[in-house]
Amino acid sequence: MSTAGVISLERDTPELARTYERAGVLQFHHGKFLIGPLVLKSGDHVLDIGAGTGRLTEFVAGLVGPTGRVVGIDPLENRIAIARLRASQTLTFDVGRAEDLSRFGPAEFDAVYLNSVFHWIADKRQALLEIERVLKPGGRIGLNVQDPTKPHESRTLLRQAIEQAGFSERSSESTRVLGATDEELRALFAETGFSDYRSDLRSLVDLHGDVNSVLGWSEASAFGNFLGGFSQAERAAIDAAFAALVETKRTPEGLHLERYLRFAFARKPGSQATTSIS
Repeated sequence: MSTAGVISLERDTPELARTYERAGVLQFHHGKFLIGPLVLKSGDHVLDIGAGTGRLTEFVAGLVGPTGRVVGIDPLENRIAIARLRASQTLTFDVGRAEDLSRFGPAEFDAVYLNSVFHWIADKRQALLEIERVLKPGGRIGLNVQDPTKPHESRTLLRQAIEQAGFSERSSESTRVLGATDEELRALFAETGFSDYRSDLRSLVDLHGDVNSVLGWSEASAFGNFLGGFSQAERAAIDAAFAALVETKRTPEGLHLERYLRFAFARKPGSQATTSIS
C-alpha cells in the first residue's frame, strides 16, 4: 500500500521485522493451505522465495525430514537475520530475490513456493523463468497472490478512510493492488514453460485484538510501504478514520477482516513427474 506505485525495500527496519515475526502467525496459517497441494515428501529439496522470518520454512523442513533440504531466501536482511535463528543442518536462509536465483544450479529443487510474495515482485516473468530453471523435471510450484479483482477487506476500508480524511484524489493509487488475476497468471505460467496450471480464489479470515494490531501488521507485512507517501499529520487523520471503520468489524472473537488470496499451482514438464499436485 504505497503511493505512486513505488515499492521500496529500504523502508524495512529491525522493529518492523520483529513485529512481522510476532504477528506472522496469520500469514503462516495461510501458507499451510499453499503447502498441502505441493505434496511434499521426505527427502524433497524445497525453495521458499520470500521466506520472511522463516516460520513457514521451518514447518516445511519438518515435512521433508532429515534427508530433505529447505532453503529460504528474502531480499530483506532484517527478516533473514531472524530467520537464521531457525536454521539447522537441513534448513538454511540467505538474502536473495526471486528474479535472480543464479546461486542455485539447474534442476536443484523438487518444489518452489511463494507465500504472499508474488504481488511484490516487479518482474514476475523473470522470476518464473528462474524458478522453472531451478526446478527438476516434474517439479512443482505453488504461490498465493492478491487478486486485483477482489481486494482484501482491510484495503477496501483503507480506501474509504483515505477518502474520509480528505485525500480522495490519492486513494486509488495509494491502495492499488499489486497482484495478478487468474488470466494473467495463466498466461505467465504458460509463457515461462509450466504446465498443469490451476488456481482458485480463497477467502481467509484475519482476527485482530484491536486496530493497533491491524495497523502494525499492515505496516510490517508491507515492510514500511504502508501509506508511505503520506506525511505524519496526514497519516494520523487516515489512521483515525481507519480505526473507526475497522471497529465496525468487531465480533466477540475480535476484529474480523476477510483476506482474499488466489492460490495457483503448476509444474515443470518432464519425465520425472511422478507426483501429481493434489
